[in-house]
Amino acid sequence: SHFGSRQLGCALLSSPTAAMGDAEYSFSLTTFSPQGKLVQIEYALNAVAAGRPALGIKAKNGVVLATEKKVPSILIDDSSIRKIENVNDGVGAVFAGMPPDFRVILRKSRKRAMEYWQVYKTDMPVYQLTKSAAQLMQEFTQQGGVRPFGVSLMIAGYDDNGPQLFQVDPSGAYFGWKASAIGKNYVNAKSFLEKRYNEDIELEDAIHTAILTLKESFEGAITQDNIEIGIVGEDRKFRVLTPAEVQDYLQEVE
Repeated sequence: SHFGSRQLGCALLSSPTAAMGDAEYSFSLTTFSPQGKLVQIEYALNAVAAGRPALGIKAKNGVVLATEKKVPSILIDDSSIRKIENVNDGVGAVFAGMPPDFRVILRKSRKRAMEYWQVYKTDMPVYQLTKSAAQLMQEFTQQGGVRPFGVSLMIAGYDDNGPQLFQVDPSGAYFGWKASAIGKNYVNAKSFLEKRYNEDIELEDAIHTAILTLKESFEGAITQDNIEIGIVGEDRKFRVLTPAEVQDYLQEVE
């Protein structure tokens, strides 16, 4: 009867399964939950939020990327681990999340940058490189049998449009930022950056601010061996600072 079916409907609605909401959709990447979420992408963001902190700051005359680089064991050779990498001569990237996933995106981005160079004999603009990485990440959210990338990226570069900083998330969403943070404690790091940031900041000051931001949530002593810093200036060459250079900056902020 109509009344019976209504009772059944109410029972189903109040059942634990219905109350779980998004949980029953959590194993499918390509199915939206009734709340309009793709839960696997949210889980990918959780993997990013559990990763080592990283951040980027755009200055008036360049961009700085910085990250924690703690190794899980003293037996690991820390010189074999790099979290900040060049994509091409003028663009660098840092990640928070799963290192193997970052390597896949980095390899494909470098290939794309090289193809652009071969055709146009000039470096690929930062925005186009970012868009290409974001497109790759988005493709891994829209088909069965794959999983989203468990990384967020901060991409820094200097081209005809000046210094630029972008963030790309596992969903394939990307935005330009003046300063941003990803990984563990990113909320606190962002609010620290909001207080410290101003439009006229010079690259040298941005490096100091980046170190101070990492220090905020750093457990233990911060040294030249457990953080990594990459910079790009008006020379349009992105490079990772040597441990000796990092040590000099650490002494300046103390």
